[in-house]
Amino acid sequence: MKSIFDNVSKECSKLVTNAYSTSFSMATKMLSDSIRQDIYNIYGFVRFADEIVDTFHDYDKETLFKHFEDDLERALRDKISLNPILNAFQETYHKYNIDKHLVDAFMNSMRLDLHKKDYLSEEEYRNYIYGSADVVGLMCLKVFVKGDNTKYNELKDSAMRLGSAFQKVNFLRDLKADFEDLSRTYFPNTDLNHLDEASKQAIITDIENDFAEGLKGIKRLPLEARFGVFMAYRYYSKLLEKLKKTPALEIKSTRIRVPNYKKVELLTRSYVKYQLNLL
Repeated sequence: MKSIFDNVSKECSKLVTNAYSTSFSMATKMLSDSIRQDIYNIYGFVRFADEIVDTFHDYDKETLFKHFEDDLERALRDKISLNPILNAFQETYHKYNIDKHLVDAFMNSMRLDLHKKDYLSEEEYRNYIYGSADVVGLMCLKVFVKGDNTKYNELKDSAMRLGSAFQKVNFLRDLKADFEDLSRTYFPNTDLNHLDEASKQAIITDIENDFAEGLKGIKRLPLEARFGVFMAYRYYSKLLEKLKKTPALEIKSTRIRVPNYKKVELLTRSYVKYQLNLL
């Protein structure tokens, strides 16, 4: 039965989310049942595309990416795919009428990671972040507002700023792996060979500005989504706080993280803030 295959596809997306990201899966569990699975479906799709370009070093990544891209196009066109991750994603895509431009922009940024190593201008940097993070936030926003275009347009800018903040925190946290293992430099006008406190602080100030605008949007999200997104915001804010306290040279040599027990503590405190309307 087709319904069995669809349920298996959704379970695969949920499994991918839980396996790859404890923080994102924890935040997703805080969403309403009515939208949680669709966020799993989006995460599964973007995670697999990212895995191809970031980790499959012993394989022809360009060919794998092309196969994945072709399978994606067929899934969106035919409304079915034998790739369970894409089958789950296409259901969410059609259910909420997600703009194809968002999917294309995401895939374009992932394609850049196959070869592009340096982002030398602010425009290149912003365009990459738009495709790799902002549009993912917009896909999720479509789910959060359940396809309500008026509400979507009201919250669109804040969702993009929040997506940008999350991505920039990831860039700063993963500085060592991106620079040493993948030879990538995302931050323009920044010499990562001689990262100093002033450069680090400029990056952090930019992220804090994004977070401030993103929080405004979180406060206006539908109840079904608000606490889950707030939880993600709190986690990334905590990560940024740790990065802010870490010397620039240490950021270059290690990966900063929030331990799991701290995430549970953060969840408890976030819930209290949410219940007391202290967002």
